[in-house]
Amino acid sequence: MSDESSGTLANLAHEERRFEPPKEFAEHANLKADAYDEAEKDRLGFWEKQADRLDWDTRWDRVLDWDDPPFAKWFVGGRINAAWNCVDRHVENGAGDKVAFHWVGEPEDDKRDLTYSDLKDEVSKAANALVELGVQTGDRVAIYMPMIPETAIAMLACARLGAPHTVVFGGFSSDALANRVEDCDAKVIITADGGYRRGAPSALKPSVDEACDKVAERGHEVRKVLVVRRTSQEVEWNDDRDVWWHDLVDSQSTEHECEFFDSEHPLYVLYTSGTTGKPKGILHTTGGYLVGCAYTHWGIFDLKRETDVYWCTADVGWVTGHSYGVYGPLANGATSVMYEGTPDTPHKGRWWEICEQYGVTILYTAPTAIRTFMKWGDDIPAKHDLSKLRLLGSVGESINPEAYIWYRKTIGGDRTPVVDTWWQTETGSIMISPLPGVTAAKPGSAMKSIPGVVVDVVTDEGESVPNGSGGFLVVKEPWPAMLRTLWGDDERFKETYWSRFEKQGFYFAGDGAKKDDDGDIWLLGRVDDVMNVSGHRLSTTEIESALVSHPKVAEAAVVGAADETTGQAVCAFVILRESALEEGEEAPDSLIQELRQHVQKEIGAIAKPRQIMVVPELPKTRSGKIMRRLLKDVAENREVGDVTTLADSTVMDLIGKGMSSSKDDA
Repeated sequence: MSDESSGTLANLAHEERRFEPPKEFAEHANLKADAYDEAEKDRLGFWEKQADRLDWDTRWDRVLDWDDPPFAKWFVGGRINAAWNCVDRHVENGAGDKVAFHWVGEPEDDKRDLTYSDLKDEVSKAANALVELGVQTGDRVAIYMPMIPETAIAMLACARLGAPHTVVFGGFSSDALANRVEDCDAKVIITADGGYRRGAPSALKPSVDEACDKVAERGHEVRKVLVVRRTSQEVEWNDDRDVWWHDLVDSQSTEHECEFFDSEHPLYVLYTSGTTGKPKGILHTTGGYLVGCAYTHWGIFDLKRETDVYWCTADVGWVTGHSYGVYGPLANGATSVMYEGTPDTPHKGRWWEICEQYGVTILYTAPTAIRTFMKWGDDIPAKHDLSKLRLLGSVGESINPEAYIWYRKTIGGDRTPVVDTWWQTETGSIMISPLPGVTAAKPGSAMKSIPGVVVDVVTDEGESVPNGSGGFLVVKEPWPAMLRTLWGDDERFKETYWSRFEKQGFYFAGDGAKKDDDGDIWLLGRVDDVMNVSGHRLSTTEIESALVSHPKVAEAAVVGAADETTGQAVCAFVILRESALEEGEEAPDSLIQELRQHVQKEIGAIAKPRQIMVVPELPKTRSGKIMRRLLKDVAENREVGDVTTLADSTVMDLIGKGMSSSKDDA
C-alpha cells in the first residue's frame, strides 16, 4: 500500500539527540511528571484545579457542557472578569509596586516601566473613556496599534467592560482593517498616529481613515476613533469622529467599578490572516480562555513570578501576543518586557541588549527570528551577557533541529531547556510542548500533549497511527481555551474544524504530524503543503530541516512542483548564512550540488531536490510565516498570486528573476 492510499506521511528524518532537564530546574519545576497521571485520571478535575488559580466572583456549577458538540461551554455558571484577574487582584494582594511591563520603544532612549498599580489606574481611566464614547457591554471595539503600553491597556479596558475587542495587526492594510471592522460590527476603533519601525515613524491613522471611508461606503459607520499620540506625525482630523487619547483618557478618574461576566461571555475576536476570501473571526470567551492561558504560561514556562523577567517577542496583533504577551503573563502577575521595534534597529544585537539590560530569564520567540539570528552570526549575541536566561521557547511553526541547537547553545549557553510549543489561534493556548522540568527534549519535536489536553495523530479513517508513522493531527477531547465558533458563522466553524472527523468528534485544523519510534510528535506543517513524490507523501518541514542542518544554510523553504515523471518534484529555496559567501559572490553550482547531496544523505534519494535556488529572502507574512503558495507559483511558472500580506512584496520579483536563470536539471 502506498503512503498516499494509506493516508499517512512518509517518516523520513530521525533525531538521536536528547536534552535532559537540569537537575535543579527539575527539582523546582511547577509541573512535574505526576501532572500527566493526575490529568489522565480526572481530566475535568485537573482543569477545575487550574481554574482555581484565578479569582471568580461566582464559582461554576458545571466544569464542561459538551451536550451540543462542537459547541463547548466551560465553567458553566461561573462569573469572572479578565481585567480584574490580570490587574486588580495583584494590587489587592499587595503586588501593586511590582513591574508589569518594562516597555522599550524602538528609539533607544524611549523607555517606560508600568507597575501593576500604574496599569490598574490606566485601565480604569481607559474603561471610563470608552464608556464616555458610548461603548457598552457586548459592543465590539477594534484596536489597530503599535507595540506600546496603551495597546495592552486598551485590550484590558475592553475586557473590563465586557466589550469584545478585535486587535488588527498594525502592519495590515486599510482593506484588511475595514473587512474586520465590518465583519464584527465594531463601532469604535482605537489607534495611534503611528509607531516606529526600522528607525522611522510608520503611519497608522491614514489607514484607519481609509478603512472608515470604505466601511461607510458599505453602510457601516464607525462612530469614534480614539488616537494615541506616539510619533507626532501630522494626521488628518475629523472633529466629529476623532478623539485624542491624551485629551479624553488622561482626564478620567482612576476609579472604575469592575463588573463580572458569565464565563462564556465573549472576550475577543481575532481574525486569521494570510488567507483569501472572507476572514475567519476566531471567537474566544472569557473563563476557559483565561484558565488555559494562565495555566500554560505558569506551567510550560515554569514561571517564578517573584524572580523571572519574561519576554514574549510576538506582536499583540497575533494570538501569541494575546495569550502570552498580555493575558497569560498578567493573569500570573509576571513582569514582562514589551518591545516596539524590529530586531535589527538600530543594530542587529538589539534583542540581546534588551535581554541583558532587563535581566530577561524567559524568552519566547519564533523559529523565523531564530534562523535570522543564525544568518547574522554567533558573534552578535556573544557581545551580550545572556547568563540570566533559564528557559527558551519557540512558537509559530516547527523549529528545525539545527535552529533548535543554535538557539539552545548560542542564546541559552547550552544549559537552558527549550520548549518547542504547538498551538493555534483557534486553540487559544499551548497544546503540545515538552514540560521543561520533566521532558528529555528532542530538537525539532514538540514531544506530546500537555497535561489536560488529548492530542493524537490519526489516519484518514480517524484511527491512531502506530509509532513511526505519520498522519493528521487531531484533538480528541474539548479543552478550556478552544475557540467557541467563527464570529457570525456557526456553519463555517463546523465545516472548517469538525467535518473531516465528524464521526469521531475530533477537532482538526489542517496540520500533519508523525509519531517517532518513541511515540513523540513531530509537526510536519499544513497538510496542504505535503508533496506527493512518486507515490510517497513527503513533508516540506523535514526537507527544510535537512537543508538547515547544512552549516552554510540559515533558512529554507520547500514546495512541490508539478513533474511529468514523479507527479511532484521537490523545489527548494534557501537563504545562506552571511559567512557562507564572500560579499557580492554568487552561489557556485558546486554548492547547489553539495546541498542536494546533503538532503539525499540526511533523508534519502526520494527527498533530493530537483532544484535549489539561493535567495536573499523568503516571502513571509508580517507574522513571519513563509508563504509557500507563492513559491509554488514561481516553481510552476505561474503568475504569482496575491502578495498584499507579505512583509516585503518585492521579494517575489527577486525570486522570480533568479528562478528563471537557475534551473537545475540534474
